[in-house]
Amino acid sequence: MALVTSKEMFAKALKSDYAVGAFNVNNMEIIQGIVDAAKEEQAPLILQVSAGARKYAKPAYLLKLVEAAILDTGLDIVLHLDHGEDFDICKKCVDDGFTSVMIDGSKHEFKENIALTKEVVEYAHAHGVVVEAELGKLAGVEDNINVDARSATFTDPQEAAEFVAKTGVDSLAIAIGTSHGAYKFKGEPYLDFERLKEIHKLIPDTPLVLHGASTVLPEFVARCNEYGGNIPGAQGVPEEMIRTATAHGICKVNIDTDLRLAMTAEIRRFLIEKPAEFDPRKYLGPARDAIKSMVQHKIKNVLNASGQR
Repeated sequence: MALVTSKEMFAKALKSDYAVGAFNVNNMEIIQGIVDAAKEEQAPLILQVSAGARKYAKPAYLLKLVEAAILDTGLDIVLHLDHGEDFDICKKCVDDGFTSVMIDGSKHEFKENIALTKEVVEYAHAHGVVVEAELGKLAGVEDNINVDARSATFTDPQEAAEFVAKTGVDSLAIAIGTSHGAYKFKGEPYLDFERLKEIHKLIPDTPLVLHGASTVLPEFVARCNEYGGNIPGAQGVPEEMIRTATAHGICKVNIDTDLRLAMTAEIRRFLIEKPAEFDPRKYLGPARDAIKSMVQHKIKNVLNASGQR
């Protein structure tokens, strides 16, 4: 039981039609719900921390919570920086003990993205840490990363092959139609599977990553709205689309919005139904259970990762 890199996880996933779930964490209850689900399903697991989560919970607290999760469950866990904006934050996370970092240079021009990613790769690899990069832009909001839908561009397969060759990056996040947040599609959901297949064909040994892959499960949206929420029209990536993607090189699927919705829906329900209660444990406990149930569903029925630990 230890913090590990994703190399072996991805190598195994590439040979089969499943993906490793990468779940964003912000506090103890979220971490507990996720790791308890992964333990029960005997699934590989990536816990990822955004810049916003580092600011909210502070790095030392998150590191110790993940260490506690390892001690409690006996799981091997990848601790990953999600959407690192520059070299400095990636370096800090490497130095803090993260086993994986993402450098998101997608806002830069192609050559600048290569140069930045290569700098991070050289430092991380020298310290035994793996690196994820991003090519193409996803619409939506991820902490302080905000990309308007009109400027979102899909990943070019030829550029993807060149990018991997020139940077030595370990995995690549690609843009094929997903987006961050709870409002991923205005009309019919669409993912460019032909583009995905072409990218996988050109770089078959490179694990591919799907960001913005929450399903925005209708039952959680409905429950939030039923108990005072205001998130009408939320729509995510259909689960069958994610299952299809895992058959064509997608080895890591990022999930964050679904965690937030599951937790918030349960807290809203509890506080409305039991207005006299004010003990945080009374509503955070059920919220933790809701996260566990949702993550188990993802691992078993969407990622097909049960028993792959």
